Amino acid sequence: MNKNERKIYLYSAFLITLMVNSAKLMALNSDGIIARYWQFNIWEYGFQFLNNMIFCILLLYLNLSDGKLLSVLRENKQYWKLYIFNALVVVAAIILGSMTHSLLFGTFQLPGGRIRGYFARFLLSSIMIAIVIRLILLMRESKNKDLINEQLNSAYLKTQLQLLQEQLNPHFLFNTLSSLSAIVREDPGMAQNYILHLSKIFRYTLVRSGNNLVTLEKELEHLKSYIQLVKMRLESAFQIHINISEDFIGGQILPLSLQPLVENAVKHNRGTDSYPLTVEIYGEGRWLIVKNNLQPNIGEAESTGLGLINLNERYKLQTRHEIEIHQTTEYFIVKLPLL
Repeated sequence: MNKNERKIYLYSAFLITLMVNSAKLMALNSDGIIARYWQFNIWEYGFQFLNNMIFCILLLYLNLSDGKLLSVLRENKQYWKLYIFNALVVVAAIILGSMTHSLLFGTFQLPGGRIRGYFARFLLSSIMIAIVIRLILLMRESKNKDLINEQLNSAYLKTQLQLLQEQLNPHFLFNTLSSLSAIVREDPGMAQNYILHLSKIFRYTLVRSGNNLVTLEKELEHLKSYIQLVKMRLESAFQIHINISEDFIGGQILPLSLQPLVENAVKHNRGTDSYPLTVEIYGEGRWLIVKNNLQPNIGEAESTGLGLINLNERYKLQTRHEIEIHQTTEYFIVKLPLL
């Protein structure tokens, strides 16, 4: 419970107490109806006011404090236990308050009048407290959603920046421009096609904003441009097999999910005409599988895995699911949740 919430429930407890005990103030009018049954006593009124306010604060504290019994019951959706416990607290407060009142102020009352008065005030207080609790819980839910969205936007921006850095780093530009230079000399028409796919990659990375899910079909369409660049550079040393059925093509994933996985495969593995680097993309159950054979580049420094960590964080925040990573002696496999 943060500072603002504490202020809210203290102010709420005070206002609720003031409302349910306001009728007693009518006894100040000696000719009024209340004055016939209750003689105004500042100390007695002060006791009732303080007792009622402590009751309100207690209920708010028990229901809103993190890690307490009632919070645990609510999180586990054990509502009947939650209601029974609150009812017991109310009954106990009524009995304890009326008994203490009788001991301190043994003034004349109609039979059962005092306990009925406590019952009415505490029941009305409980109803208003329930409304306050609900409002505070809604505020917490809204705040948590805002926090998740903020974390998600941060994760997305990091991913977008990482992709841009990958595409703008000297190694990427060197390979891209070297391939383009060779293609221009050999086949100007193919060079135009190469530039077209390169522009599509940058456009998708730059223009695609937000973390809204996209269809697998749209993400694969973007991936095709990157695949064409890799094939123009590596030719038969790179192969990719995409086997997606109609049942999977309409599924949804996060944007910019597939290109980093294919990039990782190309970056960390070598391929030759005899032993090509092979990437497979297919659906299995509720997963989209990206699998490549392991042919590590000789002398390459060990990967930090930051790209996969960031991708997993995006999925965890946006979909409440995590990606799965498996590595055998022959294959590296990443499973993306397909929604």
